[in-house]
Amino acid sequence: MNIEKRVTELVEEKIADKPNLFLVDIKFQPGGKLIVLVDGDNGIGIDDCVQISKHVGFHLEEENVIETPYNLEVSSPGIDTPLTTLRQYNKNIGRQLSITTTVGTKREGKLIAADENTITIEEKVKEKGKKAENIESAIPFDQITETKVIISFK
Repeated sequence: MNIEKRVTELVEEKIADKPNLFLVDIKFQPGGKLIVLVDGDNGIGIDDCVQISKHVGFHLEEENVIETPYNLEVSSPGIDTPLTTLRQYNKNIGRQLSITTTVGTKREGKLIAADENTITIEEKVKEKGKKAENIESAIPFDQITETKVIISFK
């Protein structure tokens, strides 16, 4: 049985009555560390993480899905975790992003919009001999290798 697939089913089952919560990622790492990342449109609290952990852990044990010792960790994605889902992008509209493209360039800008295919950012562009100006740029998801939220402590 595919561990990630079964854990996905269990998490989705547990959060089905909480439409503001969503699954971000599941990783089963070497050494038996099972990481489940769940987020919410308004964040996620520790109580929800505990409930998901109990539900997933109980069913994995009952069904003997993982035959070796493992450590289950349910949490929200850290601030340094790259964005991967459209819901994460939508949750972060208005925030500054750092985007690495498939050609290796880095771009920074304020996230204006996101849909299934593209994100739109407002970025400062300076041409030689001119003042920097803010322009809106659409970047297709298939040209993005990584997106992170920029945390400012100003």
